[in-house]
Amino acid sequence: MDILRRLLKKIREMDKKKRSYLIAIIGVVMVMSWAFITAGIITCNFNRSQLSGAENEQKVDALGIIITETKDGKKYFEIYGEKGNYSNEENVATLHNVVGNFYKDNEVAMSFQSTKGTYNEKTGVITLYDNTYIVLKDNTSLLTDKLTWAGSDKETIADGNVIIKKDEDMYAVADKCIIGAGYDKFKIVGKTQTKIYEHKEK
Repeated sequence: MDILRRLLKKIREMDKKKRSYLIAIIGVVMVMSWAFITAGIITCNFNRSQLSGAENEQKVDALGIIITETKDGKKYFEIYGEKGNYSNEENVATLHNVVGNFYKDNEVAMSFQSTKGTYNEKTGVITLYDNTYIVLKDNTSLLTDKLTWAGSDKETIADGNVIIKKDEDMYAVADKCIIGAGYDKFKIVGKTQTKIYEHKEK
């Protein structure tokens, strides 16, 4: 308190000009201090917001996603989704209303369309869900609930309410269908029913 009284006494004893300068300097110091404090609070909140966003923002939404895999000049697959998102936490792209192709020797070996599909970047596995329809190179068509492709050198698995047709020669239903790595043969598993039609020449 004594220091404050002495300070006020000295200010009163100053001439008008010096007192005005002192008041102006004190005002500038107060404004600058307020600015620094405010800037510190804003920056702190901004940094916290950035960190929070980095932790919580796990998905990127997009329209018209195309994913392809090509190695040593050979194309293995291409998949297109009307819309979708990518999760950087799980490294999985989820696509909706998808179409695409699987390749063998740079030629389309199997085409597909589905309501929903996922691509796992870590494992390279493509999974198609809901109303999945595929057509093989030999015109064999297949409808299934779920299709899992794990690589061109591995079997492709169709699982759930499988319906297979080949032209007018064959019709089959099954719980599961396993398509060979070369896309040229398949086997049906579980509860199955197959009909083979013979076409007599007129």
